[in-house]
Amino acid sequence: MVSNRMCWVLIVLIFIQACKEKITEVPNVEPKAQKKSAAKLKTELTEKGFQIFDYVDEKTKDTVLMQEYYIAFLKSGPNRNQTKSEADSLQRLHMAHLGKMYELGYADISGPFGDDGDIRGITIYNTPNIEMADSLANADPMVKAGRLQIEIHPWWAAKGFGLR
Repeated sequence: MVSNRMCWVLIVLIFIQACKEKITEVPNVEPKAQKKSAAKLKTELTEKGFQIFDYVDEKTKDTVLMQEYYIAFLKSGPNRNQTKSEADSLQRLHMAHLGKMYELGYADISGPFGDDGDIRGITIYNTPNIEMADSLANADPMVKAGRLQIEIHPWWAAKGFGLR
């Protein structure tokens, strides 16, 4: 029979070995992607059908690449009488749809408004044309169910700039 002390020694050794393995693991990190040149980015966007133009900041004299995006206002729809269970299910499907749009690169920003007004939220679509953005927005299960409806507008923003 193994003594109590021997059990503790084995446990400590196993723990130390596990910690060593954890510490010495090297994460599989891919090299940082090289930034595309402005000319290459412009060529790629134009070839894909995106509308772009250069904006020169008068103060800094920096040139900023502007791209046309499409902002979809998600407004209260005509059919908002679902049960709580149905509304919760639609919300899960809605979030999955928006997640898929983000994963596929079609949506960049999406979120609800903080008030209880008629406009419930927005999604900014990164598509070459308004027809594609409208089609993707109207494929949302909340829109299909009539709980939300879409109002979409072209919107220009600096390419690659994030929110602050």
